[in-house]
Amino acid sequence: MKEGKVKFFNESKGFGFIKDSESDKEYFVHVSGLVDDIRENDDVTFELVEGRKGLNAINVKLA
Repeated sequence: MKEGKVKFFNESKGFGFIKDSESDKEYFVHVSGLVDDIRENDDVTFELVEGRKGLNAINVKLA
């Protein structure tokens, strides 16, 4: 599991971005990949899968 912080999340559109704690890379997250409800600046753990436009965060949980 990777660790990061929610940089941006739009609840009405159902997507956002998570910034990886180790690499500072940002990953797309969709509401379908959430386990817990998240908000901006939440610390989270997540896994990565290859999506249509790069890596996507899935199994996103509050840390």
